[in-house]
Formats: sequence, structure tokens, C-alpha cells
Amino acid sequence: MAMIPVALAGREYEVRIARGLIDQIGEEAGAFLRKKRVPLVTDTNVAAFWRRAVEDALDASGHEASWHVVSPGEGAKSWHGLESLTDWLLAEGVERGDHVIALGGGVVGDLTGFACSILKRGCGFVQIPTTLLAQVDSSVGGKTAINTGAGKNLIGAFHQPSLVLADLSALETLPAREMRAGYAEVLKYGVLGDAEFFAWLESMGPRVLAREPEALEMAVARSVAAKARIVAKDERETTGARALLNLGHTFGHALEAETGFSDTLLHGEAVALGMVLAARYSARRGEISKDEAERVARAVSGGGLPSELAGLSLKCDGQKLANHMLHDKKMDAGTLPFILLRGIGDAYLAKDVELADIAAFLDEQLLA
Repeated sequence: MAMIPVALAGREYEVRIARGLIDQIGEEAGAFLRKKRVPLVTDTNVAAFWRRAVEDALDASGHEASWHVVSPGEGAKSWHGLESLTDWLLAEGVERGDHVIALGGGVVGDLTGFACSILKRGCGFVQIPTTLLAQVDSSVGGKTAINTGAGKNLIGAFHQPSLVLADLSALETLPAREMRAGYAEVLKYGVLGDAEFFAWLESMGPRVLAREPEALEMAVARSVAAKARIVAKDERETTGARALLNLGHTFGHALEAETGFSDTLLHGEAVALGMVLAARYSARRGEISKDEAERVARAVSGGGLPSELAGLSLKCDGQKLANHMLHDKKMDAGTLPFILLRGIGDAYLAKDVELADIAAFLDEQLLA
């Protein structure tokens, strides 16, 4: 088992990475289960695979599972979804000292974490991420949120979990497309700050995607360790260090918005293409070579992820995509910082980017 500490000011929690953690949930999370009845949040897809296993594991440790099951997809991260969940938690008698378990992907984790951040001014929660994307990204670091008509994740809070159990067995039931979407976030850690890891993924990526145990554990553990280091430096994204984790996201969120936050383009797919666009825009500015930018594109394409904006066949121009960025939560005093590259493994926060230039660049990419 890999155990990665997330060291924050005055407190620390652990990310445990291994196979079979769901079957040991009572033992692994026992310190946070104060009552016999344990509230769990999941979605219908995850419940179909893991509900019985969770119930059996909790029963073996003297607990009883109580479920709130939401529909899969970003639609669950809404005002209505938040209201429904908080009402259920209150009816369950959840207290500030209790912990709620979030069993699922990023949507379940974001929704549950935000609900727990505001319930009685804050109760605890345990993350059990069941997708690769959630295991290496959204379950670690405490960002929680819901979506609104104005954009994605615009209403939320920083609320850290007390424990993260990344069960690699859960990835066996993950559809191949979801696995590839999660792999985009793994690649991101190499591109933004670890050239050696990126090179390792260039050769070992197929094994990670094939879910070979050693390669998969290595990829998840190294990704989580990278995020833990960054979060420890800048928990609330105030110094610029944590902003590096947004590599690919500013472009990606605009693409998600244009495709209606739908299954047309999964979050990880959007981030993957966003990384390619960030690399190519960096090359356009003369900050990296075109060869380096295309190396990123090849790694993305090699992971079965979209690497060409023109391939999406969007019915819009670059200006419309740039306009979506105006709703980005990172907007500050009317300007939008971008995460760009000085090289593979060397990302930085650029505050001198003009959206008009981004629009022109995107027009070029749409026609490429």
C-alpha cells in the first residue's frame, strides 16, 4: 500500500492507495465512523458495482450503511442536488463530529464535500474515489463545488477530507473512455512539473491504461504525491503555486461550456486538449519549441485522448470560446491568468495574456 500524507497547516490527512480498500472500509475508515449508521453518497453506476461490497464490509465492522444515490453526470452538481443532499443529511441526524462517505467519481466527491462544508457550518467526510480522475485529482486537495448556469464549479468551498481511500480495484469496472479521461490528469503532473515522470509515461502509459497493477499504482501514487506537495504549499490558491494544477483547465472549461458540459466531451478529455492548446500557445509565444509542444500532443493522442481542436467539429469561432473564459473563477480584476509552459515539467502562471490573442490563436487551431 502507498500512503501519501497531505500536510496542511495545523493538520494532516492521508491518501491510501492499494487494491481491496473498499472491502476493508470498516477497518480503514473506522476512526471516523462514530455511529452505527454510516451515511454514504454515491451514484447509480457506482452503486451497481460496489453497494453490496460496501454494505458487507461495514456490516462486518458493526456498522450499517445508509445511502443517498444520485444520478451520474455533472447534472447532480446543482442547487437542486445540493438541497436534496443536505436535506437528507439533516434527516439522517448528521452532526458536526460525524463523517459522510463519498463513494464515486469527481461529481460525487465535489457535491458531497460541498454539502459537508456547509452542513451545520462544517462536518467531516471521507473520500473513496472510484475513477482514475478522482483518485489522482479531485479527491485530494479540498476543492468542492457545484455548477450553475454561469459555469462550472463557481459555487463552492475549500473543505479537506479526513481520509482518502484510493482503491485500485475500483478501476477494474471503469469504462475505457473514463480511464483515458483520468489518464489526462496523470499526464498533467508530468507536463506541469515532472519531466522525468512525463518521460516515464511516454513509455509506460499503455501499461497504466491497461491497468497493469505495478504501473497503475506507480502512476496514481506519483500523481497524488505531486498534488499533495502543491496543495501543502498553497492550500487556498493564494500564492500561485496551486494555480499550476489548472494547466489545461482554462481552455478545457471553455470547451466543456461550448459542448454543454455533456458526455460529448468529458472533463478529462477537455483537460487533455487544453494541455495541448496551452503547449501550442506557449510555442506561439516563443516560450517552448514547437517540437516540445508536439511532444505533449503526441503523449495526449497516444493516450487515446483528443489532441486537435478541429477534430471536435465545434460550431463556433475562437472569440466565442474566449468569451466562455470570462466566467472563469480565476478572473481577477478583469484579467485571466493562464498556465503556460517554459518547457515540459516547467509550467508557470502567465498574467499578461490578452483574450483577443487567445481568440485569434483558437481560430488558427479550429482551422488546422
